[in-house]
Amino acid sequence: PGFAGMTGSAIGNFSCVIYSISLMNCTWQAGRDAPRDTQYFLYWKNSRYDDVMECQRYIKEENGRNLGCRFQNVRIEFEKAYFLVNGSSKDSLIQLYDEYIQLYKI
Repeated sequence: PGFAGMTGSAIGNFSCVIYSISLMNCTWQAGRDAPRDTQYFLYWKNSRYDDVMECQRYIKEENGRNLGCRFQNVRIEFEKAYFLVNGSSKDSLIQLYDEYIQLYKI
């Protein structure tokens, strides 16, 4: 978890599922103490040699808040993929969340 930002504002329950070989869904929950207007943005790299990319297809809840991402053409690498989710709110700084995840065929 990042150090800057309001305690309890980082996302929780981050997980990614791979299906049909190259499709992946990642989902998360809004931070329990994040302000209501917080919007989240996911960035990731498939391996350390790739550029960081922002999610192209967010999964949104009814209020328009991003709570997931759909990926296509994901490669299964030996290396861990890097994920970072940050948030923005007009009221406060939101803690970022980042994690290295080994992607497996499921």
